[in-house]
Amino acid sequence: MLAKKISCGIFILLAHTTGYAAEITLMASTGVSSMMKALLPEFEKQTGHRIIASYDTSNIMMKRLQSGESTDFIILTAPLVDELIQTGKVAVGGRTDIAKSGIGIAIQSGKAKPDISNAEALKKTLLEANSIAFTGTGASGIYFAKLVDQLGIGEQVRAKAKTPPGGIIAEIIAKGDAEIGVQMISELTGVKGTEYVGPLPGQLQLYTVFSIGQMKNSKEVEAGKALTKFLTSPAAINVYKKQGMEAI
Repeated sequence: MLAKKISCGIFILLAHTTGYAAEITLMASTGVSSMMKALLPEFEKQTGHRIIASYDTSNIMMKRLQSGESTDFIILTAPLVDELIQTGKVAVGGRTDIAKSGIGIAIQSGKAKPDISNAEALKKTLLEANSIAFTGTGASGIYFAKLVDQLGIGEQVRAKAKTPPGGIIAEIIAKGDAEIGVQMISELTGVKGTEYVGPLPGQLQLYTVFSIGQMKNSKEVEAGKALTKFLTSPAAINVYKKQGMEAI
């Protein structure tokens, strides 16, 4: 659906900014995977460049980079990109923010929507749920694990939690393997067989900024500049918004 909408949108052609076809490797957080899968084919079509992309949670991506894996560009949470700048892996000045996402709740399609309108309602919903899924390494999952402790229900939630290290939690919900899914809103929307319930209550919400970073040793700097320009264009921002993200 997103790909069809993109093809109808107006994107500024970027091919003239590079003048050659490059092969760009990109490691990106699952928090932006659905948007990248919709946007990157359009970028390739317009520029002739080829993107080789892989997706995982931000923390798993960090471990891959720390183990010596290389890439031209990364899309991770802003603090992690800053950390990579400090350790010399991302070029100084190589970070560009693209969008931010809050954390939300999803259920299987056809199920009654639970009340998550305020802290007490959310707490009651989580206690009554038979099972709850959230990632064990993703930024949203790590935050949620701390949040339920703050709500005083950490032990009860962990007793019925499904915590894969990464991946799209809504896919677990769609298969009926968990009753409630918690993850960044951008990862919960648009998954067949699921319904997005809504965001965490305001006072409990956490927003995560996603940024693209140019790796210090990247050989595709010019093509990467075109990619960054494309991913921060108004049309790209519209795609982020349709997936529940917010502009910076």
